[in-house]
Amino acid sequence: MAFYSEEDSADDYLFKVVLIGDSAVGKSNLLARFARDEFYPNSKSTIGVEFQTQKIDINGKEVKAQIWDTAGQERFRAVTSAYYRGAVGALVVYDISRRQTFESIGRWLNELHTHSDMNVVTILVGNKSDLKDAREVPTAEGKALAEAQGLFFMETSALDSSNVTAAFETVVKEIYNILSRKVISQELKKQDAPEMGNGKTVVLQRDDEPGGENPEGEAAKQGGGGCC
Repeated sequence: MAFYSEEDSADDYLFKVVLIGDSAVGKSNLLARFARDEFYPNSKSTIGVEFQTQKIDINGKEVKAQIWDTAGQERFRAVTSAYYRGAVGALVVYDISRRQTFESIGRWLNELHTHSDMNVVTILVGNKSDLKDAREVPTAEGKALAEAQGLFFMETSALDSSNVTAAFETVVKEIYNILSRKVISQELKKQDAPEMGNGKTVVLQRDDEPGGENPEGEAAKQGGGGCC
């Protein structure tokens, strides 16, 4: 969950974002490319918990995204509820050159919804877009699934960096926009209500407020997500 205090600045925001999807779809390399601008062509499945905290500039303000990798647990179908706890954003990743990984998306979305807030801001990511000759999942098919599920959509390549930053920033910016609207709403309610004491912290509850405007690029508009 995200918290807002009148005395806090925007860089006190810390958003937990999880990477999920079948093994070997390139989740760790997406994170490495985004956080460190690195790529490991011979990388093995992640072992152990891994996350990176990345600062992102939004409208001239810094927010922090804490991005979690599944640590290889998906190979044993052992991703636990603790991994999802507190997540307000998710990248659900498949490999465009392996249809089986695309067909697993429904299971990953069900798991995400089971173990986390139903309003997690989610983007469907078709990774390895550089493998054009080996493509098994057409772009239109990925986009159609995203629209049907109310998700953002983007194809990426951790190898050549295509859309990697854009995919992560799409999620983080939408979380920030939703949070900002909630904060404004809370402040307006406070102005209309009688004084109730000197409390400073507002805990933001989830609601059914629709998401913000669609960012530029291939992202499909998210249907009705909030995040907090």
